[in-house]
Amino acid sequence: MTSVPPPRLPVTQPFLPPLEAFLPYLEKIWDSKQLSNNGPFHRELEASLAKHLGVEYISLFTNGTIALITALQALGIKGEVITSPYSFVATSHSLMWNGIRPVFADIDPQSANIDPSRIEALITEHTTAILPVHVYGTPCDTDAIQRIADRYRLKVIYDAAHCFDVKKNSRSILLNGDLSILSFHATKVFNTFEGGAIVCHSAEMKQHIDHLKNFGFVDETTVVEAGINGKMTEIQAAMGLLQLQYMDQISERRRHLYQRYVAALSDVPGITLHHVPADVEWNYAYFPIYISEPYPLDRDGLYQAFRDVNILARRYFYPLISDFSIYHSEPSALQPLPVAQRKSEQVLCLPIYPDLSDDQQDFIIDLARNPLQQRNN
Repeated sequence: MTSVPPPRLPVTQPFLPPLEAFLPYLEKIWDSKQLSNNGPFHRELEASLAKHLGVEYISLFTNGTIALITALQALGIKGEVITSPYSFVATSHSLMWNGIRPVFADIDPQSANIDPSRIEALITEHTTAILPVHVYGTPCDTDAIQRIADRYRLKVIYDAAHCFDVKKNSRSILLNGDLSILSFHATKVFNTFEGGAIVCHSAEMKQHIDHLKNFGFVDETTVVEAGINGKMTEIQAAMGLLQLQYMDQISERRRHLYQRYVAALSDVPGITLHHVPADVEWNYAYFPIYISEPYPLDRDGLYQAFRDVNILARRYFYPLISDFSIYHSEPSALQPLPVAQRKSEQVLCLPIYPDLSDDQQDFIIDLARNPLQQRNN
């Protein structure tokens, strides 16, 4: 093992293009003095993203959480929504902000996504929608979920925060369900500093969403809905346009790092790699591993071993959303969720981002393969 640890390594880091490449965009914004309100960069980014992602209708937002809150409003979701406990808290928080009761279903042991076989038993007369999460950008079983939704006349909103550029059978995963939500946060594969989007399937729905994100305004004197301020700024949109120019480079570097991890860690007893199906064109957004016997440390022991040398691996997702005390008033949060609980106690996401060097990755790999050696040094 390399004796000198690398500098602080986060689990992820935003790709930032050369500053000099961003300055011309800023100069145009300064010249126009239009900072928001559907400016030229905003309109250009919507069109460019629709083409890049293989979707027809996309609405940009200031962040993914506001996009998710607005999506629930756009479909008029009330009552109860079945969702996953194995996600970032924004998924369920968006339900709570809309006065909707989250109902937690257990997850599939291989994909870590909501288990369709667990959904049907949770449906009641108050259920209006399903809110699955494509965890780590790995697609849910969308066909099974849609069959359930059709049978019970439920809406489906996908939390696709991790799914930029993800395809299944050469088709964008964002085309499933009634709506899909993207996040362009700094931790994501594609970032606009902060940002997000809703993907929908008709011009009418896009117009409805666009009204909702701008206070309900249709024109200067007409308000038709109780909307919110969810608009993306011109500076965010400019960053998105510049980021798109580097996506091939970003994707290739992420794929390179992913393949090196797989080659180095797939034979380590007690480390299980996250499964990505062969028919999925993935974006290499995360590198989750699951720790179990006979690995010499438990998950938290490895987590601490990394922390001791300033490698900030993260336990995505621990604890479960249902374990937070603010959700303990929800009956489903108190029911056993054994698969999600086990995943939550085993998972550790290792650093993966374009600026991570091969040498830095080698140090991470060496520690993961020989954690006790590092502790003894």
